[in-house]
Amino acid sequence: MVRGVSATSSFTNSTLHRSRNTTAFFRAFEKYNNGVSFGVLQQFAFSENNKTIANNSTLIRRNAFTTTTTTSTNDSEQQQYDFDYLVIGGGSGGISSARRAASYGAKVGVIEKGRLGGTCVNVGCVPKKVMWNAASIAERLHDMKHYGFSGYDSDAIHFDWKYIKSYRDDYVSRLNRIYDTNMKNSGVQSITGSASFVTPNKVAVMQESQEKKYYTAKHILIATGGKPSLPKDVEGIEKYAMTSDGFFDELEDLPEKAVVVGGGYIAVEIAGMLQSLGTDTCLAVRKNFALRKFDEILRTTLDEEMQRHGIQIFRNTNGVSKITASDNNSTTKTVYFQNGDVIENVDTVLIATGRSPNIDGLNLSNVDVTLNKDGYIETDDYGRTTSSSENTIYALGDVCGKVELTPMAIAAGRRLADRLFGPNMSDVKVSYDFVPTVVFSHPPIGTIGLTEKEAISKYGKENVTIHKSKFANMYYGPWPVEAEDKPKTAMKLICAGRNELVVGLHVIGMGADEMLQGFGIAIKMGATKADFDATVAIHPTASEEFVTMFPWGLSPPVSGAKHSPLNGNTPPEPELG
Repeated sequence: MVRGVSATSSFTNSTLHRSRNTTAFFRAFEKYNNGVSFGVLQQFAFSENNKTIANNSTLIRRNAFTTTTTTSTNDSEQQQYDFDYLVIGGGSGGISSARRAASYGAKVGVIEKGRLGGTCVNVGCVPKKVMWNAASIAERLHDMKHYGFSGYDSDAIHFDWKYIKSYRDDYVSRLNRIYDTNMKNSGVQSITGSASFVTPNKVAVMQESQEKKYYTAKHILIATGGKPSLPKDVEGIEKYAMTSDGFFDELEDLPEKAVVVGGGYIAVEIAGMLQSLGTDTCLAVRKNFALRKFDEILRTTLDEEMQRHGIQIFRNTNGVSKITASDNNSTTKTVYFQNGDVIENVDTVLIATGRSPNIDGLNLSNVDVTLNKDGYIETDDYGRTTSSSENTIYALGDVCGKVELTPMAIAAGRRLADRLFGPNMSDVKVSYDFVPTVVFSHPPIGTIGLTEKEAISKYGKENVTIHKSKFANMYYGPWPVEAEDKPKTAMKLICAGRNELVVGLHVIGMGADEMLQGFGIAIKMGATKADFDATVAIHPTASEEFVTMFPWGLSPPVSGAKHSPLNGNTPPEPELG
């Protein structure tokens, strides 16, 4: 149970009832939960005892803005729709958009054939973080001897894969129910089945009974997400390999030996988890490094740390050529690569070579929705597709392939609903610039903005300044090992122009996942190197390195802030009244 979200808490029995409007309710919730934001509340619903409260909040907001399902097509014709807003896809982006639209009084439906929550909740972010936490605990147990604890080598410590999988799956199931409750409390109708377009304003939904039902809507959103894709024409790949979905849905036991094929963030995350939990893990990459699109300091440091961790990296494989059953009558497999490399006696082969948009069966050709060369739906800055029916069909999230991150889809979904149904919000849109992201590798990575190569390409080498640092985290300080053998943290600030505007920030190492969000705000607001230097360091932490990088305090005294913090300036004051 997340802190504060309890049907029996005194908060829900008193403070909520005293909230006079939605804004006051959210502020009260955040205050009670010591700053837990509405972003968390989006993931966690009220219990059955709080339905009345949630429904009352929805009604309050609905009274502020109303819409109608009757739309004038000309002076003499009226078109009646079943919904103001129909969302295809019950993932985080689609549900967030649906609930936001319902809060403005729109009549909203969500079509989903699978479990609510999409990839993130079911086979992505949520179960991945659970397993990353388990792997991190395993690493701490391995490290404990360096802090005076004994017993690691005894039989007292044992990892039970089935145990954590069972409780992880139960946790995901609770979240599925929470999403369903959230939609009901928001007045959003849930429709189960597979959707396909009939016209720009009409979809057919194939139900489990194989019967079709038809629904019409003034606005339709495609938020069907993505799915793992397997390389084509590879012998044995469908029979002997699994995808990242299978890692969470199918893997019942911790494998003794695994091969992870792929060089993206999913591949390095799963490889790190398996190795930390005790699997002999091989990572096979097509070229020389994993994470080739990331900044050089991230991919090279991760490469060093994965090898230090015991992961065997097979490079320049050019992909899998075939997978066969081993010849020794066991259940193991043999993996063959295009460059001639062979890995034998493999229990689990996991393919993480890419994802593709989940558009099968939507019949997009019926409504002239254009796809790009990679098969993703093309949209403009406002989420509008190229459908011949203007302002009817929209798309967002992984199905568009812009920034394939859950928080990005949530933000895009809410902004789209704001623009379509909110008061005085006809021009709002989401920004895809400077989006912070974390890779839950071992160690974790945090990154935002341009890589060094991208910055030089965009601004010219003479206009780019690089500040970087590499060191052993203080956690490893007392370890009785040589300095070069201690795991490393690496950081890089990329600045551009005479004012040294920070256009990229990259970090790998312990705690990188939790330090990035604050720096993301600063960079989004236009911080300069001088702004970083003007912020007093928090000591002793790893993150202080970002505000003490050489040469400290000698950058041009230019601030990106509306109210400059430089030269001991007084802080800004709130606008009162």
